[in-house]
Amino acid sequence: MAILEIKKAGDKILKEQAKEVARVDKRMKQLLDNMAETMYDADGVGLAAPQVGQSLRLVVIDVGEGLVELINPQITSGEGEEKALEGCLSVPGVYGEVKRYSKVTVEALNRQGKKVKYTGTELLGRAFQHEIDHLEGILFIDKAESIVTAQKGEAHE
Repeated sequence: MAILEIKKAGDKILKEQAKEVARVDKRMKQLLDNMAETMYDADGVGLAAPQVGQSLRLVVIDVGEGLVELINPQITSGEGEEKALEGCLSVPGVYGEVKRYSKVTVEALNRQGKKVKYTGTELLGRAFQHEIDHLEGILFIDKAESIVTAQKGEAHE
């Protein structure tokens, strides 16, 4: 496995819509492994392929409940609403208050190419939405109602 470079805000790949994965092959499985290692190394809870320079609909998430790998994920339902502070490995030192569904259902393929379905609330639900936004070229700062920089601690609206 290898640690990959995490692209930062301003990199054009982060604003592009990622391409569907046509086939779950050895290369995709290796990329998922490398993404997970990169996420853990950076102390993140989620990472999308565009964040490591790959325009592919791949996501890895671990909110402390074990690794979840999603290929071509889609949010199939969402309910409720909550606001919470989010950060992002591609926007270091910046946090923002983002409104999201409080409960989401996601369908995707797993690394075996089998259809999987997850329902997430709290941090897992937020991570699903945050990472799937990356696949659409959306950063949390595009949706944030207020921004706080960790270096200065100032809030900006």
